[in-house]
Amino acid sequence: MISIMKTTHVGLEKMQEVTSGCWINVVEPDAHEIKTLTDLGIPRDFITYPLDMDERSRAEREDEGNLLIVLRVPYFQGTNADVPYITLPLGIIVKDDYIITVCRIQHEIIQRFADGIERNFATQKRNRFLLQIMLKSASTYLADVRKIDKTVETLEDQLEKSMQNKGVLELLKYKKSLVYFTTALVANESMLERLNRSQDLTMYAEDEDLLEDVMTEYQQAIQMTNISHDILTSMMGAFGSIISNNLNAVMKFLASVTIVLSIPTLISSYFGMNVPLPFEHSPYGHLIILFGSVLISIFIVAFFTKRDWF
Repeated sequence: MISIMKTTHVGLEKMQEVTSGCWINVVEPDAHEIKTLTDLGIPRDFITYPLDMDERSRAEREDEGNLLIVLRVPYFQGTNADVPYITLPLGIIVKDDYIITVCRIQHEIIQRFADGIERNFATQKRNRFLLQIMLKSASTYLADVRKIDKTVETLEDQLEKSMQNKGVLELLKYKKSLVYFTTALVANESMLERLNRSQDLTMYAEDEDLLEDVMTEYQQAIQMTNISHDILTSMMGAFGSIISNNLNAVMKFLASVTIVLSIPTLISSYFGMNVPLPFEHSPYGHLIILFGSVLISIFIVAFFTKRDWF
């Protein structure tokens, strides 16, 4: 799908054809749409690179002046997915007359700009628009890390009394997400630093301030992700021990109950033998035996409780 938009005096408007200063948003293009874009002078590789799920963050400039920036952005797959949060490549192609974004899905970051939720951007200011997309990407990483932290806190409350591995496996899913985030954020920051050093983007004074904000946001996102990852790693080890201790406590209780219940069974078995036994001629013999069994069981329960074995 190809959408052409341009900011005017009334806001962001959809256009029917490519004009100077427009923004072309490309989502999962088919062969015909890729052909349409290549006819505009865009290298085919610049269009197909962002469609590769494993494409790394990088910046590449072609001889004709086309600049490709591949940015890894966060994506939420759902709580039931093997990895709830992953990262996807987002391609941004900067030409002399317009800017193009390419992604396999209609990503939330791009959709917010297309719907007009994000303010104060202009498609004519291509470099500034590029930096605003990067800034929104960094802030999205921060928001997703906070969501992961809240989810982990909920799982923490559930795991305190758990004896199953399900909760630990849930934590493992979010730990994988944080690993993906860390890898993508470090790559994005490195790509941004190389882009700044190479001076491939023409920066104005306000753009330089925005670039500093973007780099600061990425550094903060990296720190938060690393902290959350370290805490989650320690938490998984701690809860593994808690689950083992909970299971040991249950097994200790069951063993104690088995010992207490075995006393009356043992005494009853003894007095059930067909040989001369004490109290066999007494009319209160069974009461004496029953009382003795209960008394011994109570003594054992008190002994176990005192030693915290029950």
